[in-house]
Amino acid sequence: MSEISPEDLYRRLGRLIEEAPHFGGVAPLTTDQLTWIARAEALIERAGDMGAKVEFGAAKMSLALPSSRALGHQTMMMAIHRVLAAAELASPAGARGAFIPVGSPFDAYSAVAKIFAAAASDILVVDPYMDDTMLLDFAGAVPDHASFRLLSDQQSAKSSLGAAAAKWKAQYPHRSIQVRLAPARTLHDRAILVDGKSAWTVTQSFKDLAKRSPAEIIRGDDIATLKVAAYEQIWNGAGVVI
Repeated sequence: MSEISPEDLYRRLGRLIEEAPHFGGVAPLTTDQLTWIARAEALIERAGDMGAKVEFGAAKMSLALPSSRALGHQTMMMAIHRVLAAAELASPAGARGAFIPVGSPFDAYSAVAKIFAAAASDILVVDPYMDDTMLLDFAGAVPDHASFRLLSDQQSAKSSLGAAAAKWKAQYPHRSIQVRLAPARTLHDRAILVDGKSAWTVTQSFKDLAKRSPAEIIRGDDIATLKVAAYEQIWNGAGVVI
């Protein structure tokens, strides 16, 4: 079996977490769920963490019973996050993301602010459930010279987003801010795209970041080109709020 670098493992695990299916309900597991489980098990095997492998295997078996499915899913995700954390520590500093413990609002702000601060000209934030938290808690970290674009979903975006953006623009007329809403159910992920070349995946909506469960901000420059192209296309077709 060929070697896998810590950085490659980190990115693959990040995408795995990003694509994790829902495991609720009582119906038999779907093909998509079974495929995801197999991918996760293979990556944990490649990581060489025997503890995580055993933990994941036991959790996988519990998914067969609807009564224990939620706990099994949580245990699987804990094992994956443990392997992710180890791979991140072993990766070059420039490839790392951020792990945000539950109940750590300053850590959440610090992680997002670090990404924003690196922008030379443009920041595009994608979040289907965006509300005024993006302006109240995070927008202050956007450099004055960078345009700030917010893309949400017309069905699930909160009304407070547009109102907050209008007030922000009125108070800071010299700073560039735009808000657009994509057609309903077009968006599924949370992402930060910087200068059209760097891509970060966020595992929770910004309004809930690390409030009830741990969160990850995962760097994925290997797929940045694809993400930028996809979200720019959605942006161009989205309705203008401000």
